[in-house]
Amino acid sequence: MNNSQPVTLKEIRTHGTKLFPFAIYHTYFTRKGTFIMPHWHDEVEILYFSKGNFQLEINMEKFQVNSESIYFINPGELHSITMETDDCYEDAMVFSPEILNFDSYDTVQIQLIRPIQKGCMAFPRCIFPDHPAFTAIRNTFMDIINSFEYILSKEFFLSNSAIADNLTAQLYIKSYLMRIFAILSSYKLFTSTEKNSDKHIEDIKMVLAYIKDNYREKIYISDLAEQVSLNEQYFCRFFKKVMGRSPIEYVNEYRIKQSLRLLEDTNLSVVEVCLECGYNNLGNFLREFKKHTGTTPLQYRKKKS
Repeated sequence: MNNSQPVTLKEIRTHGTKLFPFAIYHTYFTRKGTFIMPHWHDEVEILYFSKGNFQLEINMEKFQVNSESIYFINPGELHSITMETDDCYEDAMVFSPEILNFDSYDTVQIQLIRPIQKGCMAFPRCIFPDHPAFTAIRNTFMDIINSFEYILSKEFFLSNSAIADNLTAQLYIKSYLMRIFAILSSYKLFTSTEKNSDKHIEDIKMVLAYIKDNYREKIYISDLAEQVSLNEQYFCRFFKKVMGRSPIEYVNEYRIKQSLRLLEDTNLSVVEVCLECGYNNLGNFLREFKKHTGTTPLQYRKKKS
């Protein structure tokens, strides 16, 4: 997860490959602020926070992360991360439970893998160092990262997609993931749950999806409120309560994140980036860019080149 990459409501990128949907992301940030905007995906995500202070929000519930810890994101959960101090480290692995399926439909698949995929079984929200399962899970998490990087280093580059053709890497990853599942099971940390969607969460997903699809165009508050059949005044209060910022602040933040991607990955001029990200006024774009990044578009591109 990279703070300069575009993050949408439901992620459209493939984690790993279609044949082996598994990916690892390392994150180091030197500046506080939101770096993973609200989004959701069908995969499981395991987050390991090793240094720094964060605010993690999952399905509108806020968690202060002030020490080493491991958090689990179940499929379909809306989540975001805000860095609250400088020098923060976070690692994540994102995978589909289906990579642990086997042709023989055994008890593990019937009682665990399938229920997780269907939303009827949930991972624990978090595990801290004082829990007896923590060390074993953290060590296994690091075993996955170390084997992943070691094997791919022999391919002369590190790539989540390269692992799709590496049988040895896949065997290691599957076995380590099964070990994490076994540890959680041995401490009875999986919980049965009914998949009841919170209407507020679904409403926010709908609004954020609309922003993702239309950020290049002029967006009015009335457009957003219409998505969830609310009047504008109530919608603005609802949105700010849930997201911690006004709808306009969120739209600007989202547009600036898209501009970072364009500045890094394309040769578009600053004016073209401005227009591509939904700003019709260059001055407004430059002010918002400075507000969110502390620099100018040209300085940012030069630093990243």
